[in-house]
Amino acid sequence: MRHMLRFATAATFLCGGLAASARAEELVLASYGGSFGEAIKACHIAPFEKATGATVSVKLNNSSQTAAALRATKGNPDLDVAFMDDAFSAQTNNEGLNEKLDRSKLTNAPDVIPTAWGKNDGYVVTMVSATAIIYDPKVVKTPPTSWLDLFDPQYAGKYVIGDISGTSGWQFLLALNKIKGGTLENVDPGIAAIRPLAQGSTVLYTQADQVVSLFERGEVAIAAWYPNNAAAAAAKGLSLAVAYPKEGAVGILPTMVIPKGTKKLDLAHKFIDQVLSAEGQKCFSERAIIGAVNTKVQLSDKVAQIVPYGETLKNTWFVDPDIVAKNIPNWTRRWQREVAR
Repeated sequence: MRHMLRFATAATFLCGGLAASARAEELVLASYGGSFGEAIKACHIAPFEKATGATVSVKLNNSSQTAAALRATKGNPDLDVAFMDDAFSAQTNNEGLNEKLDRSKLTNAPDVIPTAWGKNDGYVVTMVSATAIIYDPKVVKTPPTSWLDLFDPQYAGKYVIGDISGTSGWQFLLALNKIKGGTLENVDPGIAAIRPLAQGSTVLYTQADQVVSLFERGEVAIAAWYPNNAAAAAAKGLSLAVAYPKEGAVGILPTMVIPKGTKKLDLAHKFIDQVLSAEGQKCFSERAIIGAVNTKVQLSDKVAQIVPYGETLKNTWFVDPDIVAKNIPNWTRRWQREVAR
């Protein structure tokens, strides 16, 4: 009986230890939602969990929210790995909030385009997208050709633009600023131009999913939004089309960072390696309709017609992320003071 008791105690200890170990292998990921999040689950989280036995817990954030979370938990993050657009990753990298990525732990690093790596390997670009013009062709009979088309009186009360806390918000601001003669150091023309448009917008959206609902309900006919989200919604039957403005779309480079201080450093590297893999990138490109950074991936015709590619890619404006990182706090203050009110 004593032997049985010792065995039972040992077994209980062993099972408890295994359960604790399993719980310890949870990776907390900050990610965008919507069609992006759905593709992340299918193409990256599922194969990662199968290969490692770990589980991934997802926190839905935009880039601004994730950057704020890293600052609030500096050195003791509640996130283990995160998606952020390059301007925010550059910002947190400059603030010492990102771990340096160890390329020796990333088996797919040699296949990634050389320009994907951030300063001192503080982040890595994982895909290519853009902010462009999305419209309902049943309502907008003539395809828009310019960012200025959103000012057309026929769309009054039927358009939507993003808040500056989201990527499309500050990118549309910079696009207008450039058209109006401003510079990255002087956004006065852009602020003046966007103020009446922002105040007349159906909402100033902060999450991409909000725009899907607005189009579904017929509340908007045109938007400064993301081609990949539009394509995903169109695939489900929504009447949407993509227009790349003649002035150029504004490029988006979603990145991945590992917050400094995470206790899941190796596991975070394994997840990033999955995201950079040819299989993962191909799957994600096709499901989310977005460009890849792994050189072994060939885009299908379907994806190439929607994402920045060929001539549209050549005409796309990729804003220096370090300049954006330096200036976006001031742009945000001005937006809140002069635009959103």
